[in-house]
Amino acid sequence: MRRSVKLAAVVLSGSLGIASLAACGAKSTSTSSSAAGGSGLKVGMAYDVGGRGDQGFNDSAAAGLDKAKSQFNITTNEAEAKPGESDSDKQSRLEQLVNAGYNPVIAVGFVYQSAVEKVAKEHPNTKFAIIDSDSPTQPSNVTSLEFTEQQSSYLAGIAAALKTQKKQVGFIGGVQSELIKKFEAGYRAGVASVDPNIKVDVTYLTTPPDFTGFSDPAKGKSAAQGQLDKGDDVIYAAAGASGTGAIQAVAAKQGAWVIGVDSDQAKQTALSAYKNSILTSAVKNVDTAVFSYIQSVKNGTPETGVQRFDLKSGGVGLATTGGHIDDIKAKLDAATQQIVSGATQIPTAPPAG
Repeated sequence: MRRSVKLAAVVLSGSLGIASLAACGAKSTSTSSSAAGGSGLKVGMAYDVGGRGDQGFNDSAAAGLDKAKSQFNITTNEAEAKPGESDSDKQSRLEQLVNAGYNPVIAVGFVYQSAVEKVAKEHPNTKFAIIDSDSPTQPSNVTSLEFTEQQSSYLAGIAAALKTQKKQVGFIGGVQSELIKKFEAGYRAGVASVDPNIKVDVTYLTTPPDFTGFSDPAKGKSAAQGQLDKGDDVIYAAAGASGTGAIQAVAAKQGAWVIGVDSDQAKQTALSAYKNSILTSAVKNVDTAVFSYIQSVKNGTPETGVQRFDLKSGGVGLATTGGHIDDIKAKLDAATQQIVSGATQIPTAPPAG
């Protein structure tokens, strides 16, 4: 890794930057504007584990980058984290993007927080954005792109409570972190708002510093099977790529529903075989946030501070693909209005114990 850092320090072109990223054990891709009149903007994106193809969080960020690429004719370089890597690996990845001339650099996921802070302080002329995290100590050249996940999760909880036949539902979190606890808190509150007697089983796949709970479909499948065996007939999986395993397990159980996360997972080509078992998805429009940030930089008025995307702004919501929640639409719409108006406040942490 030390050798990779030294290489990054003398990078003179995007191609050398790609080589350095590969040396860190992460996949990297680069696309350049070849048409005349390109914007000249070079955007680097550092994905969390799973990268493109995770059918959720990273893919949503990638979609925002792709939209910006097609509309603004920009150059991009994408790098992906590897399981079990250290903060120094993440720092090296960001350094290499900066030294290869990418500005802004977007970090996908709260696991990059300490690395972004360190690298941003060392490169004050480079703009950074981080998704799902902010810190009072981060420098002014870092913009946080955050979401009210508890709001869409609350609606998912209402849907689960209205659809369960056994009065028993499940929640699977990828990593027991403050972020994923927001999903759990909203979901449990939504269930309780319909019927406080409905049981909610909660399973976390890993705890920090082990973040493989976001990238292990086998763990997701095992956890979902365990909840199905207990009698849960609706399961909400907020577990990144591990959620695909949960979807597979639920799809094999007649009469059970799974709730997807981050993107509209019933529309994902890789999950098409299971779409009839996906009740809905708690959508988190990371693509909108990424595109908005890149657009602001291109226009010379970069978004700064904390940019929060909520239910009112369309930053989060419930997917309706498949029509499985059409029969409860009126109740979901009423709950949405209560949240948007401020009449309903959603907790961001689950109850103690």
